[in-house]
Parts: sequence; C-alpha cells; structure tokens
Amino acid sequence: MNESYDGIVVGAGPNGLAAAIRLAQAGLSVLVVEANETLGGGTRSAELTLPGFIHDLCSAVHPMAAGSPFFRQLDLEKFGLAWIEPGLPLAHPLSAGQAVTLDRSVATTARGLGGDGTAYERLMHPLISDWEILATEFLQPLLHWPDHPLKLARFGLRAMNSAVQLTSNWFQEERAKALFAGLAGHSFLPLETIPSAAFGLVLAMMGHAVGWPSARGGSQQICNALASVLRSLGGELQVNWRVAKLDELPKARVVLLDITPCQLLRIAGDHLPTAYAKRLSRFEYGPGIFKIDYALNGPIPWSAEACRRAGTVHVCGRFEEVALAEREVNEGRHPERPFVLLAQPSLFDSTRAPHGKQVAWAYCHVPNGSSVDMTRPMEDQIERFATGFRERVLARHTSNCPAIESKNANLVGGSINGGAVGLWQMLARPILSPAPYRVPRQGLYLCSSSTPPGGGVHGMCGFHAAEVALRDWFS
Repeated sequence: MNESYDGIVVGAGPNGLAAAIRLAQAGLSVLVVEANETLGGGTRSAELTLPGFIHDLCSAVHPMAAGSPFFRQLDLEKFGLAWIEPGLPLAHPLSAGQAVTLDRSVATTARGLGGDGTAYERLMHPLISDWEILATEFLQPLLHWPDHPLKLARFGLRAMNSAVQLTSNWFQEERAKALFAGLAGHSFLPLETIPSAAFGLVLAMMGHAVGWPSARGGSQQICNALASVLRSLGGELQVNWRVAKLDELPKARVVLLDITPCQLLRIAGDHLPTAYAKRLSRFEYGPGIFKIDYALNGPIPWSAEACRRAGTVHVCGRFEEVALAEREVNEGRHPERPFVLLAQPSLFDSTRAPHGKQVAWAYCHVPNGSSVDMTRPMEDQIERFATGFRERVLARHTSNCPAIESKNANLVGGSINGGAVGLWQMLARPILSPAPYRVPRQGLYLCSSSTPPGGGVHGMCGFHAAEVALRDWFS
C-alpha cells in the first residue's frame, strides 16, 4: 500500500467499484478498502446450505446490471462475466395451475394477457423503442437537465402514478393486473402510492429490452469482473478493513464512501456541519426482507408449467393479494400471505448445484429491523402453487433483518435499496441537491445506493459520484 492516493473508495460493492474504475480510467491512483473478507457488497455468493450449492447472499437477478450504461462500456464479459438468460424472465402463478408471464417479446407477453394484450402493447412499445435513452435518463439524479425531455416526459406521464392508478387506467382483467402488481411490488411501497408504477414499468421495460439474467456461477462474478477491470487499470483493493474513522485511511485528495447515511454519521459525524448531519439523521430506510436460501432435491414442482421455465417467480396470486401484503408491511405488520420473490438460477446454470439438485433464493418484505421468522408463511405461499415443495428441501438457510445487516452494514434494518424510495426521498437522496454526492467536507463524497439513482446493481451511483469528484478536483 502507498502512503497516499489520488482517490480512496470505502466499500467494494458495485457502486464502490464503479466509482473506483471511473477514477482509475482518468489515470488516478486508487485504493478500495472493504470491510468484509470478500468483495461484492450486495453481489456476493457462498455455500450457505450444503457443499456444492452456491447461493447469492443478496441480489440474484440483474436486469439493471445488464442494462447499465456504465457497465456496458466496460465489456465485463472479457473479464469473466457471463450472463445466463432463463427461458422466461418472469412467471406469476395464479390459480388452477395457470400463470401469467413476462416474455422477452412484448407480443408474446401480450398474447398471454387476454383482452388486455393490446393495451399492454400500447403501454410498453414506446418504452422499449426508447429504452437506452430512458435508462440513461432515469439512472441519473432526478434533478438534472434531460437530454431527451419529450421522451422522458412521456415516460413520466405513465410512471408518476401508483400501481393501482396505472392498472385501473390501462387494464381490465386479472392477469395483466397481477403481472404488474408483482413488478411494482419490487418498490417496497404500498401499491396505492406514487411512484410504485415507475418501478413496475422500468422492470417490465428492462425485461423486454435486456432480460432478467443471472450471472453464471453466482452474483459474486459481477463484482469479480469489476475488480478485474479495476486491477487492469492499476487500482488496488484491500479486504478485511473496516473503517471506524476517516482518519484511519491513507492520505487522499478525494474519498468516496459506498456507505449509507447512518454509517457516514458514525465515521465522520464529528466533521460534518450540524444542519447536514440533521438531514442525514432523518433519512428513512424503508421495509426490510426475510430471506431463505434453499438446497433442493430437484426442481420446484410448480403446478403451472410456465413457472418451471422462469428465472424469477412472483408468488402471491391476484393483484389485491400483492397490494394487501405490501400495505401490511408498510403498516408495520407481517403478512400471513406475503409477496414472495423467488429465483431458481440453477435451472439454467449447472454450476450452481450438484448434478440433479437445485438451489432457490426467496425473500419477502417485512417491517424494517424485524426478527420474525417468516419461513412458514413463505413456504405456505410456495406450496399454494407448488404442492410438495417442502418435500424437495434438503437444507435451508434463513436470514432475518438483523442477520442481513450483519453480513452487509449497508442493508440497514434489512433494507436492501439503500433507503426508502418514496417520491420525496427519490428527489432528496440523501439531500435535495443537483449534486447530492458531495458531502460538505473537503474532498468527501457519498457514492452508495443512498444517492441517485438508488438501489439496484447498476453502478451508476458510484459512476456519478466519481464524475462529480473528477470535475471538482481533477479537471
């Protein structure tokens, strides 16, 4: 290690590594320090249940990574990353062995939506045709001058709604409404609130444009590839280095922090202006998750054939059931019938489990900080649509909110999005500013998912923070 660097990045998740790569691309000397013994943050993998079963500790399915404008520039495939596309990006089981699906093709998806097929095509086609433009626009701070204002405005007219409003305006039948409910449920918001519709539209658009792929060998491979890019540019990485105070770091012109506001207060609060610190202390983290990783003695026995071809399965049933589950969580309750998000990557990636076996990854939303064991209600939900599921379980690894936070300090109270994503906190993330990455201390920046554009494996929070630092200090 050197005594000084141009830039130091604290945290080696996708955003921290993206920030470090951008600095290194500019010819700067860069050091990344990571508290855990492995790189990756929310994109780590490990044998959590039995030997040979590779599970993802946090994220598992990556439409935003595959579509990230910055990641697409890096040619990560040359550094070992391989994307695996499932037969279907998404299935959502309903009753009597039926399921509604999101196919890569808009037309094929529409054919499965009955009388709402034409409306779905009218809703999605303009977004798909502009997806690269829109991805670049919405993966920036909301407070920016758009390069394509008319296209962004057209998206905004649809997106700045609640999922309830959008489905009421566009759809008449249960199948399309249920499909959109599951997509919007990724927001962790009640489906009656704005901007839950935006999350549904973005995920549907990315599903059609780039798919919902997983990384061959597990999500760890995404950050392994990013780390290889950084090393190829001369960057350095150090693991097992938990930063308690900024003074512990070597000298640097700029320091970028892939951490959330509560950690920033902990390690630098004494050096921050009082008004700024107060704003950080009011930052909200939103609901958490309860997660189960499964080692299975064969595929999940879904009654709907489409679910056996899907990389991701949304398990909850009708629109009203998803809406009720998300409303209960946001009211501080634990749903009896939770909305379960389930991935089954080993159906398409033989490296993830021993021959003839499978892994599954599943979580549901819970109140922030919850220690309640949701195993029974989650498995009851899966059994509704896959009778005999429990008989396939060889081993399970459960994680409540405190356990999730213990593995990754950025997941405060089990919140996996770097903070709540209500309309105000999307604008003011973590403060209302055209450059919210700047911390009011010389040379200090925040580059985590607690800054725009927020959660998801896309690296754009780190990229934008690095761009601001480069303009401030190296232009």
